[in-house]
Amino acid sequence: MAALNPSLRFPVVLFDLGSTLIYFSGDWPEVIRQGQVALVNTLLGAGLKLDPEPFQAQLQATLEAYFSSRDDELIEHTTSAILRNLLSNWGYTDLPGSLLLAALQAMYQVSESFWHVEAETLPALDNLRRQGYCLGLISNAADDANVQRLVDKAGLRAYFDVLLTSAAQGIRKPHPLIFQTALQTWQASPAQAVMVGDMLSADIQGAKNLDIYSVWVTRRASPPDNPVPSLWPDAIIENVGELSELLSSLA
Repeated sequence: MAALNPSLRFPVVLFDLGSTLIYFSGDWPEVIRQGQVALVNTLLGAGLKLDPEPFQAQLQATLEAYFSSRDDELIEHTTSAILRNLLSNWGYTDLPGSLLLAALQAMYQVSESFWHVEAETLPALDNLRRQGYCLGLISNAADDANVQRLVDKAGLRAYFDVLLTSAAQGIRKPHPLIFQTALQTWQASPAQAVMVGDMLSADIQGAKNLDIYSVWVTRRASPPDNPVPSLWPDAIIENVGELSELLSSLA
């Protein structure tokens, strides 16, 4: 693990993952549908007696309801727990965890094939490491294994001292605790850190909650997440390739 570099104003740089370091190239609703079909087929292949179309419709409705409300309390319930509860309602109350993991992996592997590393990501991370920055990643996601596979697919793991997901931590950005947990990796204070991400409501607000310097990456930022005065970031860049120059200007 890298040690804090006292010569740097912000020796710790925390990153979001999706739409910051990697990007999605598919048709999201169709990819989600295909993934759910793969999940259902895995369960059917294991011998579960499910009516495929009603079960998939219920799965989709359950996940959509959860995804639309999970930011209210910033508590992350994993897709594994959601799937287990749904299957319990269908009479399957004692399924092995290995089956749930296999079904979820089948679902997520569909979407994982549409995620790609941004062209600037690896050179930017390599440059920051060579300059002595400590790097961490904080990702909001309902399945930790999904994020870990995406990290490895993109070749990112070696750059980070800490990789946190809301699925593993049980809390979502912008909750302060997930940022504080990351900073404890280096015993760093919020004043020593930068948070880099595309979501104003999660990445920028989370940074502001702790007075972490916030950097908004706009290339993949979604239109509904447009800035309002209370969420205005400390700095704006189009992509992470611009980050090193920005940090140098703040030294």
